Amino acid sequence: DLDGFKAVNDTLGHHIGDRLLAAVAGRLTDCAEADGHRRTGGHLVARLGGDEFAILVEDSAGTHQLTELAGSVLGALERPFDVGGQRLSVSASIGVVERSVADTTPTGLMQAADTTLYWAKADGRGRWTLFDPERNAHRMTRQALSATLRAAVERREFTLEYQPLVGMADGVVRGVEALVRWNHPRFGMLAPHRFVPIAEEDGSIVQLGRWVLRTACRQARRWQLEHPAEPALFISVNVAVRQLWDSDLVADVAEVLAETGLAPGLLQLELTESAVTGSAGRPLRVLQELSDMGVRIAIDDFGTGYSNLAYLSRLPVSVLKLDGSFVRGFRQEDGARSSPADETIVEAMVQLAHRLGLTVTAECVETSGQAERLRRIGCDTGQGWLYSRAVTPERIAELIGSRPPEA
Repeated sequence: DLDGFKAVNDTLGHHIGDRLLAAVAGRLTDCAEADGHRRTGGHLVARLGGDEFAILVEDSAGTHQLTELAGSVLGALERPFDVGGQRLSVSASIGVVERSVADTTPTGLMQAADTTLYWAKADGRGRWTLFDPERNAHRMTRQALSATLRAAVERREFTLEYQPLVGMADGVVRGVEALVRWNHPRFGMLAPHRFVPIAEEDGSIVQLGRWVLRTACRQARRWQLEHPAEPALFISVNVAVRQLWDSDLVADVAEVLAETGLAPGLLQLELTESAVTGSAGRPLRVLQELSDMGVRIAIDDFGTGYSNLAYLSRLPVSVLKLDGSFVRGFRQEDGARSSPADETIVEAMVQLAHRLGLTVTAECVETSGQAERLRRIGCDTGQGWLYSRAVTPERIAELIGSRPPEA
């Protein structure tokens, strides 16, 4: 496909554009014939429509031959064209597909070529790109997930698992984070990173987010009623930035709390640092109203952004969740070598948070050595595989009021 052809048509007229297409076809034919003289098999050069062309190489000698031909086509088309007294320059984007005849159909081959051409343009134009089955599968998977996301909520294909948030001083479960899973009928159980970004792009995160909020709060209230003698667990729910803009989050939260009977202080909403950095206007008002309601606001992945300290002074934040990259620097057990810089940074962030009246949760705690150093530094709660992976509500019920075994 030619890059920049539309500009020629729009500025110089279709008669010049048509002559340019004819000149391009001539150079493509020359490239195909030059390649064909050196190889066995024939080459078919065709114009598919508009400024899109195809070269069919029969009995190719392999990927190297095809990419070499694509390179020669790029070089040929980069040379200026003299058309109607005009000196014109264009470039091309090329999708290269190599496939056995027995493994495809003409329609399937053209679809793959069209997809690969799109990749070449997306990768920066003026280049050739080779068909990649994995990249294509990922693209098709995203399309399939996006097409069924909204209906999946109504079909109740989503479920929640819960990962404990444990007191660093005593190892007792204080709360849990709700983590959504999609039990997809075709792809199986999908983790959040597979579908949440897609839901944020197409807006279905608002509908999904309401379901997660209601389900998590209902479950937290159920634990509270079933274990009246134990301190109630707080529930932490992730909120996407799009929920701040595209839904009445304050009304949704108020409705769910009233419906479930869960106290506002037992609900914690987690937002990523990138979502709140630079927050103003509507997002800031939403967060302030939620805080005034008694809901706790937590900043997830803290320490990875660029304006950490600026927003802490003006946002109604209650909790900082330290990004797991810092904790990984504590990976070795006591007495073994660790990262002094990571420990110094974490200690400074914990001291700052405590001076501001905030509590600190350390994510990705995997070893007892990490937990001990984090406890010594002053982290309030920890979360990670040392304590538990994300588990079913029944397993959380077993952990309430007890010290979970260290793994």
